[in-house]
Amino acid sequence: MKYGCIAERLGHSFSREIHEKIGLYEYELCEVPRGELDRFMTARDFLGINVTIPYKRDVIPYLSRMDDDARRIGAVNTVVNRGGELCGFNTDLPGMRAMISSAGIGIRGKKVLVLGTGGTSHTARELLRLLGARTTVTVSRTGRDGAVTYDEACRIHSDADIIINTTPSGMYPDIAGMPIDIGGFPRLSGVVDAVYNPLRTRLVMAARERGIKAVGGLYMLVSQAVFAAEHFTGESLGQELAGRIYRELYRDKQNIVLTGMPGSGKSATGRKIASMTGRRLIDTDAEIVSRIGMKIADYFEKYGEDAFRDRESEVIADIASRHGCVIATGGGAVLRDENVRLLKQNGRIYYLDRPIEWLTPTSDRPLARDADAVRARYRERYGIYTGTADVTIRMRDDRLWNAKTIIREHGKS
Repeated sequence: MKYGCIAERLGHSFSREIHEKIGLYEYELCEVPRGELDRFMTARDFLGINVTIPYKRDVIPYLSRMDDDARRIGAVNTVVNRGGELCGFNTDLPGMRAMISSAGIGIRGKKVLVLGTGGTSHTARELLRLLGARTTVTVSRTGRDGAVTYDEACRIHSDADIIINTTPSGMYPDIAGMPIDIGGFPRLSGVVDAVYNPLRTRLVMAARERGIKAVGGLYMLVSQAVFAAEHFTGESLGQELAGRIYRELYRDKQNIVLTGMPGSGKSATGRKIASMTGRRLIDTDAEIVSRIGMKIADYFEKYGEDAFRDRESEVIADIASRHGCVIATGGGAVLRDENVRLLKQNGRIYYLDRPIEWLTPTSDRPLARDADAVRARYRERYGIYTGTADVTIRMRDDRLWNAKTIIREHGKS
């Protein structure tokens, strides 16, 4: 391996794709078991590597030199082999600085809570010192080593202006997790989450729902990778490259989620989008049928709507953590807030607004079997469809036009 990333586990990593977009070298992901780190670092069989959990501190004894940021923080995420001499750098710090700047979150003079005590927490605290934060409070479950507990943070430090999450809470595969309830912080003006998978964590979504500036960790991941590439190659690449790669990666990773009435063309439009983009199509109704082993109408009749909605929610919870897919949902998927929140963590919702006179009742749709039922569902749900959608698509009787419109809109996201 000439260039790559080492960690204990890398199944969730986006790093290879980012470095491929940088395009200056081949980049590999290398999972190194804890007992193999010494062998790997002693062999020095690489030109440049990124280092992530849990080795950002463990690699330090193998280094001949470290930059000032890495030394102050006590964590290294980039190692360059210069003629057998290993040099360590911390590009997380400028990466986090770029992320906070891109979100327009001001730090100077603010009171900031930093959740977690690991390597990224050390990076955040050093950055806060450099940016002139008025007060920095470290929060941990135990409250040891000068930190406060989460309960104390909520009781004593409810006047915090900014929250920075450096814990893995909310990270794939536990995308429903959230490290702290921000409802008890009335002065909050900014939220920063170092987690990048999912694209929008529960913490980020909760902040944005309250009108608070919030940013997830993907921009930091891309930015630190560009800084690392500069160390690898000696070239000056600039943050314009980081911004372009971030936008491309975000668009590529974000799911296209289709919602709408039964018969609005979600499955057909989804198939067209998938064929035009190479994305995988997931039809939630088809997935439910494969799991329950019977037609949806038969399941409705035998077990009732509530039981069906439970199965539907289970399917959505499973698929919501995937990336780069087209997801065609059932007509009632948006009726549960939890489904919508999960779908939005990695997806952008497009409501297919098909004129009611074009909606055809069919016997396989339990709640839209006749014209009266279709009209009733339309009246009941129209406000929910439009209220939960990121974009409303006024459907035409032209599948190609519909698909192209959604693809074009997705490129703007």
